[in-house]
Amino acid sequence: MSVLPVETSGTMFLNAVMLFLVSIEPYLLSLLSSGSFQASGVAVLIFVSEAYALDLAGLTSIMGLLAHQLTIEERKLVKPELVGQYRRIRNVQYLAAFLFAVSALPPFWTWEILGTPARFHLWYGILVFIWISRLSGRSNKVTLTG
Repeated sequence: MSVLPVETSGTMFLNAVMLFLVSIEPYLLSLLSSGSFQASGVAVLIFVSEAYALDLAGLTSIMGLLAHQLTIEERKLVKPELVGQYRRIRNVQYLAAFLFAVSALPPFWTWEILGTPARFHLWYGILVFIWISRLSGRSNKVTLTG
């Protein structure tokens, strides 16, 4: 079990920003899922999809920053044998944040795969990547303890 000190100003700021990003995520997703691909509503849909991508990039980068706080060995917030696991989690979160931010670029809306903007397919790929990395981390934990 890790203990992240919440009384520091940096951690409090990250938690406040993350709370804001979490609160707007369902609204953006609702707009995105109910959006129209017709010519009149496509500009709003493009903006909402870019905002959603940046929202997810912000959320995952904050989770990476919080995991990074746990990896600082001098602070001794986690057991030394867990530092490597938290570094892997941090690196996956940073990579996912970078890919979500890249998906907000305009070409990922104009490029299409099976009639759907490439942005959406990239998001699915990122989520599968995160899911697989978590599963592989659990199998490593079982191997270490078993």
